[in-house]
Amino acid sequence: MSDPIDPSTHYVLVIDDDGLIRMDAMDIVGDAGFRTLEASDGDKAIALLAREHALIVLVFTDVQMPGTCNGFAVARETARRWPHIAIVVASGQAHPGPGDLPEVARFIGKPFTAEMVHDHLKEILPDGLKPAPLRDMA
Repeated sequence: MSDPIDPSTHYVLVIDDDGLIRMDAMDIVGDAGFRTLEASDGDKAIALLAREHALIVLVFTDVQMPGTCNGFAVARETARRWPHIAIVVASGQAHPGPGDLPEVARFIGKPFTAEMVHDHLKEILPDGLKPAPLRDMA
């Protein structure tokens, strides 16, 4: 993201090592009215969360990524350290087993559609954190 971070805006952190999928997910949450931050792996995401957690309302993460922290670990660490942040984990290969995801996290399969992501966002985010475009989606 090249724009400066706006402290009056709610952000979604999109984490995926595949740049095209990351851009697609960023477009989907952007269409819902969110600003986006991005990370290409879990380690970078945790560092970004440590700095900007007060502005982030949702983490949208892939599971399988390089580095020491996969998407399940990002979800667990996010829930433990920043419980105000909603979590969506997506994968086309890995499926969560017992203990992989915190109770507050949602799992969706890949490939995902904009409608699928928007439906999950409408379901898991409190009304006060839903931008107008998301609230207005049918």
